[in-house]
Amino acid sequence: MSGNLRQSPRRRRDPVRVVLLAVAMLVFLFPILWTALASIGVRPRGFGPPALTWPPTFESFGEVGVAEPHFWQELATSTGVSAAATLLTMVVSLLAAFGLARSVFRSRRFAAEGFLVLASLPVMAYAIPLGELMRRLALSDTYPGLILGVAAVTAPLAVYVLYGTVSGQSAEYEDAARLDGAGLGRLLWNVVVPMIAPALAATAIVVFVLDWNMLLVPLVLAGVHIKTLPVAMIDFFTFERELDWSTAAAALIVSLVPLTLLVAVGYRLLDRFSLGATQR
Repeated sequence: MSGNLRQSPRRRRDPVRVVLLAVAMLVFLFPILWTALASIGVRPRGFGPPALTWPPTFESFGEVGVAEPHFWQELATSTGVSAAATLLTMVVSLLAAFGLARSVFRSRRFAAEGFLVLASLPVMAYAIPLGELMRRLALSDTYPGLILGVAAVTAPLAVYVLYGTVSGQSAEYEDAARLDGAGLGRLLWNVVVPMIAPALAATAIVVFVLDWNMLLVPLVLAGVHIKTLPVAMIDFFTFERELDWSTAAAALIVSLVPLTLLVAVGYRLLDRFSLGATQR
């Protein structure tokens, strides 16, 4: 009886939490909802309320390829470049973070904070030197140059995050693996990676999203023969042509599909790691 009385205030607070969570989700998702409505016929009407075309139409999705003839190629380019840059970033960052975390020099913490400073720099600080470097290496407007440039911008953040994760793990299992004759590759793959798998997955998701949304670096390093989707989307909002709200919104919605799939897969992956940790 007393237990039920103690739980009743908490139960009364649950609907309040649900309402607050729903309001917060609505606020965060409002731009996406607005874009989705615009893609099926909602148009601005001066200073008054938006006008809705009835019945809603999906013709704008078919017009995306007409307004931007290479849209689907640019979508594939963004997906491939972001995935390759993320993979490269994670491999290099894991090696750097592990070496830094297991090093013996005393200034390793300051070195790790240096990576945080690099991650905090504006993208323009990377774009200009990377553009000159890729030009000298004859990698301007090429896929390898673009992948290397994008990976270089997000690698410092990944190194800093993974350094903190590896530093928090005990080295006992690593020492035991070394005694069994494990080399660096086997040590990382069989010991370190399984221990920090949730952090690796979460970091990879963040890095992929940052790579996908990057505008300035692809604009400087490519943009002539190779275009990523953020660079291509600029054409929808230039003054050279009249803005078609429905077509631009449809292009934005389509561009969210790879990110949505990634977040869904990443969520299931992280949830599986959590369930595995709970069972152990």
